[in-house]
Amino acid sequence: MAHLRALQLIQLPTALRTTALSRAFTPIESHVAPCGVANAINSVRRRQYATSPASASHPQSSVNHAEVSHFNTLASAWWDPHGSSRLLHLMNPLRHQFIRRCTNQEVRDPAQKLDYLDIGCGGGIFAESAARLPNVATVTAIDPTPEVIAVARRHQRTDPLLLEGDRLTYLQTSIEDLAQHSPKQQFDIISLFEVIEHIQQPAPFLTSCLQHLKPGGWLIGSTIARTPISWFTTKFVAEDILRMVPRGTHDWNQYIQPQELRDWARGQQELSTSDGLGWQVMGVVYVPGLGWKEVAGSESWCNYFFGVKKLG
Repeated sequence: MAHLRALQLIQLPTALRTTALSRAFTPIESHVAPCGVANAINSVRRRQYATSPASASHPQSSVNHAEVSHFNTLASAWWDPHGSSRLLHLMNPLRHQFIRRCTNQEVRDPAQKLDYLDIGCGGGIFAESAARLPNVATVTAIDPTPEVIAVARRHQRTDPLLLEGDRLTYLQTSIEDLAQHSPKQQFDIISLFEVIEHIQQPAPFLTSCLQHLKPGGWLIGSTIARTPISWFTTKFVAEDILRMVPRGTHDWNQYIQPQELRDWARGQQELSTSDGLGWQVMGVVYVPGLGWKEVAGSESWCNYFFGVKKLG
């Protein structure tokens, strides 16, 4: 994406252009955190990182009130396909493609319908599309942000199909408090699309997610690798130059490497992490004018999907 917009970069003042390029492409220790859980724990800001087993031993709310406030301000434009959530609308077909790739690994009874839990559902872009699928029984969609849940519920009312029974249920809650709000506690698919990079301590958050995953079910999400390229494309270009994403949406220090997620998964006895059968990853790249495209190997440097299966 960046090279296609080189003109905007060239037009920057020399000092700013030099600083941006230096920070984006110079592999200094304070900027580029090495891959792996042990090193990630000691990365930028000494963050208690996503996949440290020690951090999972003290579950607490995953809600970040600064993030809630930020997304409250974006709520009104959630369903505008040309607005601040445009990239999420464009990514939605790939979400379903990746879920099919994961679930096609096993033979299922065609009559069996799936229960979905969509965590961090926002205004409901994915939740609504999942609830319309013929092989889905119910979708429970949760988000701690009151304004986006209100937007999601209003949009749900525009489609009578989504109002049938418990086909689609929106709840303003965190995963840690789900038991207090929902009679349904176990799900075949738990989705975390564009969520983990907004969680300050993802290990206990992921552990809470697993408690609600049925044996044989899939935990599926998308996030961003923590690399110089991802800083340049998602922070400098997307937020600061092109304003495709509202400034402050992402914190590069909270991005997470695919290998860090897999290392965490390998530490969970109930998960299968064998290639293809229990662990899936897919790198995607945004191409202006064409949308999101799968690019083999790109998971190591920018946006990617991941999926891990619970034994059962």
